[in-house]
Amino acid sequence: MAETINMPKLGFDMAEGLLVRWVKQVGENINKGDVLAEIETDKATVEVESSASGVILQHIVEQGSIVPVNAPIAVVGVAGEKVESVNSNQSSENSKQKADEKPALQTQPTVDSVSSTSASSQTSSVVHSQSPDIKASPLAKKIAKDNNVNLASLQGSGPNGRIVKKDVESALSSEQSPVSSRQSSQPIYESRITNYENQIIPTTKLRQAIGRRLVESKTTIPHFYVTHEFKMEALIAMRKDINAYLPDNEKVSVNDFIVKATALALRQFPNLNATIKGNEITQFGHVNVSVAVTVPGGLMTVVVKDADQKSLRQISTEIKAMAGRAREGKVKPDDVDGSTFSTSNLGMYDVEEFIAIVNPPEAGILAIGSAKETPVVENGQIKIGSRMKATISVDHRVSDGAEAAQFMQKLAEFLENPVRMLV
Repeated sequence: MAETINMPKLGFDMAEGLLVRWVKQVGENINKGDVLAEIETDKATVEVESSASGVILQHIVEQGSIVPVNAPIAVVGVAGEKVESVNSNQSSENSKQKADEKPALQTQPTVDSVSSTSASSQTSSVVHSQSPDIKASPLAKKIAKDNNVNLASLQGSGPNGRIVKKDVESALSSEQSPVSSRQSSQPIYESRITNYENQIIPTTKLRQAIGRRLVESKTTIPHFYVTHEFKMEALIAMRKDINAYLPDNEKVSVNDFIVKATALALRQFPNLNATIKGNEITQFGHVNVSVAVTVPGGLMTVVVKDADQKSLRQISTEIKAMAGRAREGKVKPDDVDGSTFSTSNLGMYDVEEFIAIVNPPEAGILAIGSAKETPVVENGQIKIGSRMKATISVDHRVSDGAEAAQFMQKLAEFLENPVRMLV
């Protein structure tokens, strides 16, 4: 019996998605779990997997259409099976009109100019390179815009001549972009900014989504914050010992330890691994810890499912893979769905401490600073120690300061005695 594949909901606040490309065509065989299509959301381009096995009997919507969540997009069944045709012409026209309007939001002038004449030339080049008539992936457009590469001058190697990331990177490496070549010839001591006009830069869909979510969070969730300082000497020493046995591409990070410790602590404080709706608090049965990842134009979170039950090595491997897909704009639905608690680590930027905004509908988020060598006093003696500060932000409707403080103490037990995470 034929099965209809619907537009999945790829995120808490997703209402619609742009169907960028059909990976499987009508008449092709497909297995459950195979990639069916590429969908662009506010946050990334996601590979959507088929929920059924069989033959692609029908594409209900066309490439380039904006489709609401849960709307039908394809039909999978047995070869030769007849299905009732779905009339989506009107919706496709409306969707295509929306999609055609989208690139106009991405056109913007740059401030990186040598003179008013070259500034005008560069602006014209960038606008032309972002023309709706040019087929290019969102990531390729972003890289081209950041490096002033004219997409119209490139030959795409993707499906139907679509320009993809490697085409832009190839142009940059071979200096095919006249704008890039001209800029690289400037003396490093010469100021290149001579245009002091205000620049109006339209926000990306990702930045708009971040804005909506965080405004909602700060205006509807009563936040409170608890900061704790952790002793990191034992963890850093254990990490060094573990990495001595691992190849370079599998070495674990301090953040991997933190994700594992956070998950174990949450298992003992289920009220922080929760969400509130109306007068009811739902304590999640799974501990799924999300990790904030910086991507072009903003950030997104990838989710380590059942992090309390996984080894450090498994957590490390999953985060590396998901973060790589996120930065390439190729996340999978499972990468970003199902988070019950969030973490945000700015330690790599030499940040001492900061506070993060709760990511609804979750009840808490942990903001992690740098682990630094610092003078400490122990038993009346001054010595060099390694310390790291972290701050938990909590929804006051769900929990109170005492519980958050106890959670941070439990987290310290795992981070300061990391062998407890291995037994």
